[in-house]
Amino acid sequence: MDGLRFDNAFIRQLPGDSRSDRERRQVAAAWSPVSPEPVPDPRLLAVSRELAGQLGLDPEVMGRQRFAEVFAGNALVPGMQPWAANYGGHQFGHWAGQLGDGRAISLGELLAADGSRHELQLKGAGPTPYSRGADGRAVLRSSLREFVCSEAMHHLGIPTTRALSLVGTGEQVVRDMFYDGHPAPEPGAVVCRVSPSFIRFGSFELPAARGDSGLLGRLVEFTIDRDFPGHDASDEAGRARWFAEVCRRTGVLMAHWMRVGFVHGVMNTDNMSILGLTIDYGPYGWLDDFDPDFTPNTTDAQHRRYRYSAQPEIAWWNLGRLAGALSGLFSSQAPLEAGLQAYVSAFHEAQARMLAAKLGLDPGVGGNGVEEGQDTAIGLARELFALMHADGVDMTLAFRLLAQVDPDAPDPGVLAEAFYDPGKLEEGRSRWVDWLSRLASCWRRQALPEPDRVSLMRRSNPRYVFRNYLAQQAIDALEQGDDTVLADLMRVLAAPYEDHPGLEQLASRRPEWARQRAGCSMLSCSS
Repeated sequence: MDGLRFDNAFIRQLPGDSRSDRERRQVAAAWSPVSPEPVPDPRLLAVSRELAGQLGLDPEVMGRQRFAEVFAGNALVPGMQPWAANYGGHQFGHWAGQLGDGRAISLGELLAADGSRHELQLKGAGPTPYSRGADGRAVLRSSLREFVCSEAMHHLGIPTTRALSLVGTGEQVVRDMFYDGHPAPEPGAVVCRVSPSFIRFGSFELPAARGDSGLLGRLVEFTIDRDFPGHDASDEAGRARWFAEVCRRTGVLMAHWMRVGFVHGVMNTDNMSILGLTIDYGPYGWLDDFDPDFTPNTTDAQHRRYRYSAQPEIAWWNLGRLAGALSGLFSSQAPLEAGLQAYVSAFHEAQARMLAAKLGLDPGVGGNGVEEGQDTAIGLARELFALMHADGVDMTLAFRLLAQVDPDAPDPGVLAEAFYDPGKLEEGRSRWVDWLSRLASCWRRQALPEPDRVSLMRRSNPRYVFRNYLAQQAIDALEQGDDTVLADLMRVLAAPYEDHPGLEQLASRRPEWARQRAGCSMLSCSS
C-alpha cells in the first residue's frame, strides 16, 4: 500500500480553507482540510474485489486489518491528504445555500497502474466543517445499501460512482430512522466511495450565488482540464461544448435509470454529478409493481417531486440551475440553451434505443428506417407501461419474461410470474393478448434472427436488480454476523443479466411481507 501513487489535483489547484478544525462554519473556498475521526474497532465487512484489483488495493495482499484501518479512517498511507469539499445546492426545488461534505472525507486521488484517476472518499468517517450539527457518521444499513448498489449499477452498465469497501466501526450511531422522535442506536459503518470526480452541479452553484466569479472560473477551468479531455476551457466556445457534454451525459444517465426502473429518491442539485454519474445513494429504490408515481423517499411522500416518471424532467430542471450558475461566463444565453436542448435530444435518443432493445426490436423495424423503428418501440413501451400499472405487474420480471414469448402464439401466461395479483392476468388477458400480438408482429417483420432477438433482450433486461427487500435481508443478516446473504447478492449483482442456478429466489418479485415493512418500501434520508 505504501507504493500507491496519489496526485491530489483538487486540493493542489483550487483554493482551500485556511483552517483545519471541524467547527461548523461558512467557508469561502473550494475545500477544507479535515482528517477522518478514528473508530474503536474497524472490521472489514465487504470489498469489491474487482475494483480493489483495478486500484491495486487487494486487502489479502496488504493485510485485512491494515486495509480496514485505512478505509475506516484510522490510518493514512503516504500520499493521502484528506479534505472535505464545499458546495451548495437546490434541495427539493429551493436554494439551500452552503451544504458541503458533511460526512464524506476524501483521502486522495489515486493513480492506478493504467493511469486512470480515482478519488477515494470515506462516507461516515466523522464530522467536517460542513456537518451542520450532525455527527458525520453513517450506520450499517445505509452504508451497505450504498456499497452494494454502487457496484450493482456498474454491472448493469449504468454510469455510476463505485464502492471499494464496507467497514464496520465497532460503535453505535444514534439515528431517528423515521423522524418520529424515537432515535435508537444502530451499528456504525464506513463505505469507501470511488469516482474520477465528486464535483457536483452544486459545486458551481455556491460560488455563483456568492458572486465569487474568480472561484467559479477556476473551478470550471479545473474541471474541464482534469475531467474532460479534448475540451478547451480557454474560450467561450470551449466552455459551451463542455456544458453541452455535461447535458448529454446527464440525458443518457436518465435514460439508463428509466430503463431499469431505478428511482434515485433525492435528485437535489448537490446530488448531480458533473460527469453524468449516479452519485449519493440514499433513499433510492427500484420499481416493483410498476408505478410511475413511486418515490422511495419518505421526505418526498407528499409532493413526490422525485418520483420515477419525473426524473428526466427534474434532471433538465437541475441542468437549468447549473446553466444559471454558469451564465456569467457566457456573453449570451444561447450556448446554455443549446446545451439544455442537447440534454433533451440525448435523453430521447437514448431512451428510444434502449426501449427498442428491451423489446427485442431492431431500431429500423417498420421498414422506413431508424426513426420509425424507435417510434414503434416507444409506442409499444408506453402501452406496456400502462398495462403494467393497471394490473400491478413487476417491471423487471415482465421485461425479462418477454424474451420467452412465442412469436407465433403469444400467450400472456408466460408473464404470470410478474403479476402480483394472479387474478389480474385473467381479467386483462384480452388486452395482454392484443399487445403481445402486435409486439410479435413486429418481431416477425424485422430481419433480426430469433436467437439474436432473444440474446438482445436478455442483454437489455436484467434478471437481478437490488430490490429494497433484498437490501433489508442482507442488512438484517449482517447485523447478526451472517455475511452469506450479502455474498450471494454480490455474486448475482455482479452478473445481473445472467441466470444463476440455485439463487433464483434473489430474482423474485417483492414478497407481500415487504410491502409495508420499513426499509423495504420507502426510506428516509436518515443514516
